[in-house]
Amino acid sequence: MPSDNLLMIAASARDANMLYAAGMFADDALIYLRLRGRCHLLVSDAELGRARKQAGHCRILSATRIAERLRKEGRKRVTMAHIAAAVLLDRGLRKVAVPEDFSLGFARQLRDAGVKVKPVKGEFFPQRELKSADEVKKVSAALVMAEVGLSEGMQVLKNAKVGRNKRLLWRGLPLTSDRLRAVIDAAVVQAGGVSSRTIVAGGKQGCDPNHLGHGALRANQPILLDICPRSQKTGFHADITRTVVKGRASDGVRKMYRAVEAAQELGLNLVRHGVEGRAVHRAILGSLKKAGFETARRDGHMEGFVHTAGHGVGLDLHEAPHLNANSRDLLRAGQVLTVEPGLYYPDIGGVRLEDVALVTRNGAKNLTKSEKVLEL
Repeated sequence: MPSDNLLMIAASARDANMLYAAGMFADDALIYLRLRGRCHLLVSDAELGRARKQAGHCRILSATRIAERLRKEGRKRVTMAHIAAAVLLDRGLRKVAVPEDFSLGFARQLRDAGVKVKPVKGEFFPQRELKSADEVKKVSAALVMAEVGLSEGMQVLKNAKVGRNKRLLWRGLPLTSDRLRAVIDAAVVQAGGVSSRTIVAGGKQGCDPNHLGHGALRANQPILLDICPRSQKTGFHADITRTVVKGRASDGVRKMYRAVEAAQELGLNLVRHGVEGRAVHRAILGSLKKAGFETARRDGHMEGFVHTAGHGVGLDLHEAPHLNANSRDLLRAGQVLTVEPGLYYPDIGGVRLEDVALVTRNGAKNLTKSEKVLEL
């Protein structure tokens, strides 16, 4: 954490740093100040009671009262930046550190009020990377929500019938990506989570790693299922991906699946304290290449292993550390991350497997329990 006095203005329901600092959800913007090592949280009068209960580690101040004072002093338009500036100036402080994505408008208003703003380079709260035992439990709880959704989705595919043109039918109606996604998302909600852009991509749609999927699902084609819920209670995320085939997979898909499965196992074996993120990515890339799957640009698009090997998971779905070709992030005990190799070809589709693991000094502890099976 920077030693400077700190300022954030954000809604904790949408800003992970604010949620981390405040410890409470709020849809409206809060003002967080760390002044001379002590946390201050400014909220509206309507939120005072809840803030005192849920953010007891901070000194709770009324933003409403400060705004009223500023209006009495003659300021016609009072913003959150003006309120923050008033608190700082009252304490004789004229310089504050803010996140790199701090609002330009707020920065100008602070400057006009006589407060200098200095953006913090890199992570605002770098300690977020290292999860406490309680935070690991919260990620694991979110992961259970993902696995509940995955299990429901798999059950639907197992029970689906094969109709004309190999189209899947479920409960007498065509089984589409949207219909299966709705089943998965509903199960996640019932488990206490909120899904974010669940991927159900069948056949050639899976060649785009981020294609949500649409239309009819068919037998004997790979179906990529990627579920990344956020816990409604804690705000922590999880991420899981499986690739399945209803029916019989082609020899090509089987070969892709075996290569991805072996690459993921290699990646998980490499994850440990002190290893560079890029070393894991490059090892996975090399494993897939050795299995016969090159990564290259063809006809204007990339095919093969086209994304990173993984990413940190916590209050943000994608956070440090990063497992990519150029990452110099050093893995440290206490980080939670994904390992997710994949292969993508436009004439086949995609195959990806993704688990969440805890970095320890002795290796990776896989937190994911869901089995890996290609054919249903």
